[in-house]
Amino acid sequence: MLEGAFALLDALRHREDAGVTMLAAACGLPKTTAYRLLDQLVELGAVERSAGRYRIGPGMFRLGQGWQPHPGLRAAAQRPLRRLAAATGTTATLAVLYEGQTLILDRTATDLSRPVPDDRRIWPWYTATGKILAAWAGPDLALGPLPRSWPDEAALIRESGVAYDREEVLEGVCCAAVPVFVAGGVPVPALGVLTGPDHRLQRLAGTARRAASAITAALGRQR
Repeated sequence: MLEGAFALLDALRHREDAGVTMLAAACGLPKTTAYRLLDQLVELGAVERSAGRYRIGPGMFRLGQGWQPHPGLRAAAQRPLRRLAAATGTTATLAVLYEGQTLILDRTATDLSRPVPDDRRIWPWYTATGKILAAWAGPDLALGPLPRSWPDEAALIRESGVAYDREEVLEGVCCAAVPVFVAGGVPVPALGVLTGPDHRLQRLAGTARRAASAITAALGRQR
């Protein structure tokens, strides 16, 4: 029963909404079983139902907010992230690598007119934060069809400790990103600042490095 419920939630994760017939087929469940499980998930707030179609509910969002790849990361990053956004007038983001994609854990939009990607999961080599994460990723981690030039670019990113996105994802949006190191010198998240093409990305990268160091220090104090 629990396995079936998680299968339904995972199927909904990839769709804006869906009917019970489609979900049952996608999960390999009898339609009656899928309907019963969805009904229970609706009661728990994990799924919402509207006009006979289902979508992920607010209960799953609240649960997801509790996930973090390193103990205390969200708490340690909260103040430096917001200070970074306030000091630079940019949108600051904190991202990790999950299942080969960039997952945005937190972001602070100081300039609300600045567009940011709607999808929180993005293939890593398109964004500055993703490039940082992919450059330090282990060799066994599947990252999808990487560009042929990626090995050289990854080596340069590791050497310089910074990655840039110059309107590669959205026109008019640039980003500088740096790694955040945790215990043992391992970079788990990446810290990025999104801004317009008129900003000097190298200067923003320096400010982001100081914020990343503040997060590392805060994580150390929690131990």
